[in-house]
Amino acid sequence: MIIALISKAITIYTYVLVIYALLSWFPGAYDSKIGQFIIRISRPYLSMFDRLNLSIGPIDFTIIVAIFVLQLAGQGLILILARLVYMI
Repeated sequence: MIIALISKAITIYTYVLVIYALLSWFPGAYDSKIGQFIIRISRPYLSMFDRLNLSIGPIDFTIIVAIFVLQLAGQGLILILARLVYMI
């Protein structure tokens, strides 16, 4: 049950990060209520990757790396929890 909940939370947060990236394509989208909410949720996590300087020219790969790390860490956590639950 906890494993499914963590998996759903990781999936939802991944969608939030994708929406954050898509909002950059629309002028003024970050100024809307939804845009402000998405920024407030996603910026703390994305700020961890800012010092890596993942920009190549005008293209920023920070969100792609952040999603990859989130998925990797989430799958590792789920694997660890699954082994702990099923070993007991």
